[in-house]
Amino acid sequence: MRKITAILPARLLAAAQDATGQGVTETLRQALETLAHSDWSRRMLALEGGAPLDLDLDDLREDRPTDRPDQRV
Repeated sequence: MRKITAILPARLLAAAQDATGQGVTETLRQALETLAHSDWSRRMLALEGGAPLDLDLDDLREDRPTDRPDQRV
């Protein structure tokens, strides 16, 4: 955790708190998580299938025994 001091527009903070129904700390935490997730999503979309996958489809399609006898594949 890190304690900070921030100067924010009062109307913006009030609107954000109305939207979350939470206090200042929880509202800012949610906003930061949303921003971080948005950035992560943008970077994942930018890959456009560019991440190399070394998979063998035939191998993936084979039935395999499970660790639990009561579980079906």
